[in-house]
Amino acid sequence: MSTAKELRQKSPADLQQELLGLRREQFNLRMARATGQSAKPDQFTKVRRNIARLKTIRGELLRTGQSVAPAAAATPAEAKPAKVAKAKAKSASAKVATKAKAPKKAAAKAKG
Repeated sequence: MSTAKELRQKSPADLQQELLGLRREQFNLRMARATGQSAKPDQFTKVRRNIARLKTIRGELLRTGQSVAPAAAATPAEAKPAKVAKAKAKSASAKVATKAKAPKKAAAKAKG
């Protein structure tokens, strides 16, 4: 992994690729640990810190006004708020539909 000084020299697209590679490495380490194959426990900390370093530099680029690759495409975790908004919209429309059906069901039970 590069130092912060070296990372600041890279383009936003390169930073994005580096972040994706680190996320994959982090996932692979978690899978190896889950299957009992983890031989290097220090790698978890190193990868986590490198991800934090990259995210810090991306944040600095955003604050200075330089363009950074779209955040929604960065990682599934960062794309989550859009999914949550869609899910809330669906549940709200489902509640409205359920409330419309409720009087009909109550009337059917009263007759029955």
